[in-house]
Amino acid sequence: MGDLASTLVPANEESSLIAELCAGSEEAFAWLITHYHQPIYSLLARTLGDRDVAADLTQEVFIKVFRGIGGFHGESSLRTWIYRIALREASNQRRWWMRHRQQEMSLDQDIGETDSGCDSRFRYRDLLIDPQESPLDLIMQDEVRARVEAALAQVAEPFRTTLILREIEGFGYEELAEVEGVNLGTVKSRLVRGRAMLKKLLMASAADEARSAEACGERLSAPVFEEAQ
Repeated sequence: MGDLASTLVPANEESSLIAELCAGSEEAFAWLITHYHQPIYSLLARTLGDRDVAADLTQEVFIKVFRGIGGFHGESSLRTWIYRIALREASNQRRWWMRHRQQEMSLDQDIGETDSGCDSRFRYRDLLIDPQESPLDLIMQDEVRARVEAALAQVAEPFRTTLILREIEGFGYEELAEVEGVNLGTVKSRLVRGRAMLKKLLMASAADEARSAEACGERLSAPVFEEAQ
């Protein structure tokens, strides 16, 4: 995931950036892509569950940004405006899938299990940020992150998108409401319900994993018991 702090631009600098973008500055547009490409791609990959489609849509988002920047008048922050375009593209893609690809599944889509020891008080973004730790810690964090990602992919929309924007992308409540085009109460409701869904998925998968481990242990111990007889 890209550095979240790098996507935040002071208001005075943002005004200058927007002016340069409107003037067609290649340098300004290159800066925009450098700072926003990875966060937008990550958002689309998580909300859609298809990395190839997410990559294509990310390109489409920046095409729309390039074409539409002249009509941007600062009603919101530039970041909010770009994320709204990305969410609109994701919504359009889901509608297209519903009409044309209901029976298709991506062969590249990751399927994993969730973790049994997750505390409901933890921040999901902490499990999805690459840690700077030892190789063993990295492996363990990667396993946990993959399991949480898999559980997150099963959370229904619009709760999944709200969780991603809040817990991973770091949007504030008011900014979230603006991006999603809903009121503040709806944002908070979606977060509560989304977190409850994710916790339920983690706990259910943990129970399945424990049963599988127990069954595997019984199968492995059976031959030893028979030989002892």
